[in-house]
Amino acid sequence: MRKTELLIPASSLEVLKTAVIFGADAVYIGGEAFGLRAKAKNFSMEEMREGIAFAHSHQVKVYVTANILAHNYDLEGIEAYFRELKELKPDALIIADPGVFQIAGRICPEIERHISTQANNTNYETYRFWYGLGAKRVVSARELSLKEIHEIREHIPEDMEIESFVHGAMCISYSGRCLLSNYFTGRDANQGACTHPCRWKYAVMEETRPGEYMPVYENERGTYIFNSKDLCMIEHIPELLEAGIDSLKIEGRMKTALYVATVARTYRRAIDDYLESPELYRKNMHWYLDQISNCTYRQFTTGFYFGKPDENTQIYDSNTYVKEYTYLGIAGEITDTGLCRIEQKNKFSVGETIEIMKPDGRNILTEVRRIVNEEGEEQESAPHPKQVLFVELDTVPEKYDILRRQE
Repeated sequence: MRKTELLIPASSLEVLKTAVIFGADAVYIGGEAFGLRAKAKNFSMEEMREGIAFAHSHQVKVYVTANILAHNYDLEGIEAYFRELKELKPDALIIADPGVFQIAGRICPEIERHISTQANNTNYETYRFWYGLGAKRVVSARELSLKEIHEIREHIPEDMEIESFVHGAMCISYSGRCLLSNYFTGRDANQGACTHPCRWKYAVMEETRPGEYMPVYENERGTYIFNSKDLCMIEHIPELLEAGIDSLKIEGRMKTALYVATVARTYRRAIDDYLESPELYRKNMHWYLDQISNCTYRQFTTGFYFGKPDENTQIYDSNTYVKEYTYLGIAGEITDTGLCRIEQKNKFSVGETIEIMKPDGRNILTEVRRIVNEEGEEQESAPHPKQVLFVELDTVPEKYDILRRQE
């Protein structure tokens, strides 16, 4: 069986460190330009340098996205960007555009080039095409079944890698190539500025009756006709590995550290359990399913992996997430007196019971005993987002533990 990589997204330096600690083999990040998540926080060059150093010190790889579909006016900036990346030494660049691919090969040939899902990679000849040009890995289109991926593996070189999405949001447009955002708002999904119009509520208008809107009712709230359920393959690790997939990719480069920690920890344990023993994997299935539902999600589907999606893969009555936990912060340095430094993300109060989420799978209930601000003043609650606080809990956490509260 091929060595399997767990690839986790990171929206910021803080989230990158969380992904590394909670089980990633590799993380993928975006710089401040040329990636397809313009609304993500993204990394400055200095943050990227620190993130790559942190990941490499934990034997974790870092891939940098440069997967826009470039226009002429982008090319000069891309060349300069790759010269800067050459000095930072990420492990790979994720690229969709053939021109950008050629520039990367010319400027930093020592950095692996991976072909983004945006390039619509749906057959083994496409894989062989990119391999012949120097690509190490191709990300499969989300529209492929496991049977098709297995066939690709049988027809490509042994040292070529397949990366496939296994968890996260599903795009209603073919391999993410969406025109709706650009049409409605002038913000181009293929330039990194998607406004996610697939999550909006729509009505139908008949051509000969302009201005007469007819809601498509499923219930009193209306219908969300483009709103896919989220992909989740936690129950199908054996099939993914048997198909010959090298890298199991989690979607979510705009997600919180709580989301990343939850998904990384759960898939890490599922993969490790299966590789140790298929029986152990089956035995722990309830734990995986329970844990994966602890982060925000839109109900789950297996996408295209077992055939074309049908009406059951859509959500018709809502565009909201299911949310079972609130993210409070990440445990920072622990003082000599046992106070935990955090940058607070959501409100909590003295006397509340919260949870310490640990990388090894444990979730420890603990009471908030004290909250102290940077001036040493006691507070009864933590109402201000991003405020730096020192918290005394009845169980002392370790650095990088996640603090959360059940809803």
